[in-house]
Amino acid sequence: MGFIWNELRDAVPLIVHGNPQLWQIIWFTLQVAAIATAAATVLGVPIGLAIGLGRFRGRGVAHALANASLALPPVVVGVFLYILFLPRAPFGSAQLIWSREIVFIAQTILALPFTVALTAAAVQALPPGLLGQARLLGAGRLQVSVLALREARIGVMAGIIAALGTALSEVAAVAILGGNIYGYNQTLASASLYEVNGGHYADALAIAIVLIGLILILMCGLGLLQHQGNGIRMRFRTAT
Repeated sequence: MGFIWNELRDAVPLIVHGNPQLWQIIWFTLQVAAIATAAATVLGVPIGLAIGLGRFRGRGVAHALANASLALPPVVVGVFLYILFLPRAPFGSAQLIWSREIVFIAQTILALPFTVALTAAAVQALPPGLLGQARLLGAGRLQVSVLALREARIGVMAGIIAALGTALSEVAAVAILGGNIYGYNQTLASASLYEVNGGHYADALAIAIVLIGLILILMCGLGLLQHQGNGIRMRFRTAT
């Protein structure tokens, strides 16, 4: 316990006094999380809606694959992308290995299954007659999709929150593809791994504390926005 206390005591000043290197890592982590989550939302929510609302052959298989992708190991994504972007590989000419851009791509791929699977599940959990009644009243595909998205907003938001958490905390793919280059393309999670491997336990602990705090702040903020949105819609329905 004495060792842990000493490392914690050394870690706190690094956070309080604002280590420039730490702030740079925090900024890059926020960039990765924001871009990966936004891309996963733009791509994943329409796919989830299509699976949840669709009547096409193979819909069950698509939903099963979406659910299975939630357990996709980050290291597998990292290795697969690494092979694709090697200099002699099909996409080697892009020269993305050990770059910042490959980190954005990897985190987007890892966040995507959550927006797809949870959106599809939320839409399929809607009352059976709700969407059918909308179709009978003459609603088109776009109108039905908007209605489904609105009514399933809690599940969709849960998918976005899960995607954000993945983009913030995943480390394996970032370390494999980005090389975990000090001061260049490190996220908080990969920087913590870097410091542990170097025996700098106080620095690793400081980074871990910041990461946990950041996740808690972002999740609380999203939860507050969701709560306010539900309150506004409830007041609107009461008024009408």
